[in-house]
Amino acid sequence: MTDQPQSPYDPYGPHAPHGAGPRPTGPYADAAPYPGGPHGTGPHTGAPYPGDPYAAGAVPGPLPGPGAGAPAGPPPGPLPAQAPAGRPEPAQAAGRPEPALTPAQRARAEGRSPIIAPGLQPALITAALAALIALTAPLARPALAVPVVLLQAVTAAGWYRLNGMWPARQGIALAFAGGLTADVALLATDRGDAATVALGTLGVWFLFVLVLQLRNHSSPDERLYALTAGVASSALAVLAGGYLAAAAYSGDVVVTGAVAVAAATVVRALPLPSVLSLAASLATAAGAGFGAGQWAGDGAAGAVLGAVAGLCALIGLRVASYDYPSRFVHMTAGVALPLAAAAPAVYVLSRTLG
Repeated sequence: MTDQPQSPYDPYGPHAPHGAGPRPTGPYADAAPYPGGPHGTGPHTGAPYPGDPYAAGAVPGPLPGPGAGAPAGPPPGPLPAQAPAGRPEPAQAAGRPEPALTPAQRARAEGRSPIIAPGLQPALITAALAALIALTAPLARPALAVPVVLLQAVTAAGWYRLNGMWPARQGIALAFAGGLTADVALLATDRGDAATVALGTLGVWFLFVLVLQLRNHSSPDERLYALTAGVASSALAVLAGGYLAAAAYSGDVVVTGAVAVAAATVVRALPLPSVLSLAASLATAAGAGFGAGQWAGDGAAGAVLGAVAGLCALIGLRVASYDYPSRFVHMTAGVALPLAAAAPAVYVLSRTLG
């Protein structure tokens, strides 16, 4: 081992500048050096980099967004306050007026009586229909059948609507068909068979109504309710044909009964106190019956018939006024029930007074 002095090892000793070492060999031997010389050698030219936005002290503008050329969005700012979910904005609530309540809805909301009378307009329509019956009664019974059929159609629809069942097309059509069947049978048979025809038609139609409800897949309570409504509607439509049966005995009796019903219905619709309105309606019906009976030759019998027919008409009006009825109920049941309720009484009195 010799004591020769060794030069200290300098790991960071002088080295060749970058790019001044040996030339590379292999596939990159002929590659041209980076333009401008090796890094750190040669003067820096200061030439701006192509596309440099900061060249020559230029202040860059706003950089383009993700979609160049797209329209700019709304300027930044506080978002408008939104109304809570489920609550309309004040502008919308103010711009949309609330629907007006019907008299029935207003009475129900205020807790008033569920009895609402049909009023004067349905009473005038009832009087017009009664006038048609009175005008056609002295003619042949097929002519009288025209207003009677109209009465039966309105009765069938009105009773279903009065019970809150709508549209109920099958039930209404079935009840109306029962009335038509009774009319045809009354015109085709002798006048003494009118009761038999009515009872037979009712029996067959009750069976039809029962079969119709067997096809109903609703709950038992709803089926029972529909069954009772169908039976009652069919019965009223058949009994309304009593004017045809009464005309076979006396057309004057039909005239007297129709006039009395019209008088009682119109007077009852006048704005009078309840007790006074009831008394005035019955008195007017008896007076109208007396006048019609006097024209036919028996004023006393006409007064009795007029009072009975007027009482039946008031009962029909009361039924049509029950349980917050709508305007449609008033224009159907309120029109037809006074005449339909009086038809059996007119038939019975035609056999005793005719």
